[in-house]
Amino acid sequence: MVQPVNRPKRALVLAHEPQGTSALVGERLAQRGYDVHEHVVTADLDRPNDAAPFPDLADYDMLVPMGSVRSLTNTGEIDTWIFDELNMVRAAHARGTPMLGVCFGGQLLAAALGGSVEQAPEPEIGWYEIREPDGSFNGAHNPLGPGPWFQWHHDRFTPPPEAAVLAVNENAVQLFRLGRCVGTQFHPEVTYDHVESFLTGADDEYLAEHGLNRQTLLEGIRHHEDRNARQCFALVDWFLDEVARS
Repeated sequence: MVQPVNRPKRALVLAHEPQGTSALVGERLAQRGYDVHEHVVTADLDRPNDAAPFPDLADYDMLVPMGSVRSLTNTGEIDTWIFDELNMVRAAHARGTPMLGVCFGGQLLAAALGGSVEQAPEPEIGWYEIREPDGSFNGAHNPLGPGPWFQWHHDRFTPPPEAAVLAVNENAVQLFRLGRCVGTQFHPEVTYDHVESFLTGADDEYLAEHGLNRQTLLEGIRHHEDRNARQCFALVDWFLDEVARS
């Protein structure tokens, strides 16, 4: 496809539900000159297999798969679209398209490129620090710092064999890089409004089962919001300057 000389670079965000937009990640990409297109894969939480057709990857310079309430350990409820998305990731990787996958998006990158996804030994919901693969916090591998970073996941990924593991915690690999691809298990993009939107898909019974309540989660994001915006922007800058340009 021949592009206009002065066309801004375009980032395709795959928001698997309306609650899962790119938020701070998309905001920083726009600040860095990207035209950010948010594609909502499924519009109704009660109809996970009713999906909108994916845009043509050839029209974009970057792919950003975001989180989801769905699981790659249960592809049966999303089989009208998940295999197409896995193939899109493989095609993007083959052509050298930069990809930043967040939570479910990171799991998607791992599964598509030779790794795997499984149920985590315990869910992580809230703010967690991450560390170097050797257990330290010295920054030799993890370029993003310990956080804490926001988490909301029940699954975890094993990165592809060729990937560099950059950060972990006691429950999961948290950050990996493979060429021009980066996958996170945490959610760098969150804002108060974003977490409030997440909570529309979580009933009180679910929250109580995990020892949580809405007010505590919202107070947590209010406490961390300013710092998290800075560290999210630093993540996007690192991705654009060190990974996407490699």
